[in-house]
Amino acid sequence: MLSLVKSLRTLAFALAAGAFVAAGVSSGAYAQAANPCAPKPANPCAPKGDKKPANPCAPKAANPCAVKPTADAVQVVRPKGTTLAKGDTKSLVAQGEALFKDTKLSTNGMACDSCHADLGAFSASFAQPYPHAVGMVQERYGLARIQRDEMVQVCMVGPMEAKLLGWESKDLAALTAYVGVLQERFRKTAANPCAGKK
Repeated sequence: MLSLVKSLRTLAFALAAGAFVAAGVSSGAYAQAANPCAPKPANPCAPKGDKKPANPCAPKAANPCAVKPTADAVQVVRPKGTTLAKGDTKSLVAQGEALFKDTKLSTNGMACDSCHADLGAFSASFAQPYPHAVGMVQERYGLARIQRDEMVQVCMVGPMEAKLLGWESKDLAALTAYVGVLQERFRKTAANPCAGKK
């Protein structure tokens, strides 16, 4: 009788184990259950190598020739009642060329020539007679059109990080005259790319 009871218990245990196996919950399968504390597998979509991906929100490298934002656009607009200083055109152009290449005009070691050597960094609109629209002036100052002497002042307080030149000073008149010469050269070069720049 005792052996019959043991046999029945053994049979019941075997049937229960079989039910677990049939349900796919064997002791081995139970041991394979995911461990929530286990380290996560590597992301197959992550970039390879030691270099971190570029941050699209990181600030871009500063452009030394870019106009710095200003709070007051009025400062670069010629005040009413003022006029350019007068002088011999040839002398003004010669003085303007020297100033154009003079780093002492700026506070950061730049000269006008740093950006505009060999007619470089002028936009296509530079060929148009002043006053005309200039993209960076519209963007930074909200001015639809600008005069040539005002454009010189924009560069003084922008890339050159310097003070405005006196509106009736010989320096402003000289730079304005020389920029007019550059503008004529630029216009000729735009019309004939094979023409000399000097």
